[in-house]
Amino acid sequence: MSTYTEEIGKKLNALLEKTYDAEKGFKKAAENIENYALKQYFRSKSEERYAFGHELKKEIRSFYQDVDKGGSVTGSIHRAWMDLKSLLSFDDEESMLEEAIRGEKAAVEEYENILNDTSLPTSTKALLESQKNKIENGLYNIKSLESIH
Repeated sequence: MSTYTEEIGKKLNALLEKTYDAEKGFKKAAENIENYALKQYFRSKSEERYAFGHELKKEIRSFYQDVDKGGSVTGSIHRAWMDLKSLLSFDDEESMLEEAIRGEKAAVEEYENILNDTSLPTSTKALLESQKNKIENGLYNIKSLESIH
């Protein structure tokens, strides 16, 4: 039987933290990009992660678990690195796009790691599958933006 354990709660809170980081990172990238299509892409990804965060918080709370607040130190460092890279790079839009692709691939791996937990409740598994699929579709669609820079 699938049950929501404290360990699953920890994994979802860690995913939530990374979701906050991604939301902030995409928002920061949109602020540092001139290209309209890339700016819109980063904005939409930030909004997507905002929605993911609310869905994850609702799922965590539905099992009477505490929700961790805020982003991670690693995420703050990553955003600072993106800021520095944009200042130093001659082709900052390409660098940010490459970094976004790397981050999205890492996010897919994170989702897959959690989804491999056989004790996930059905609602949690469905939510994570849905979010992972949206990230994968975004990765597929980002290929069209790579030629824009």
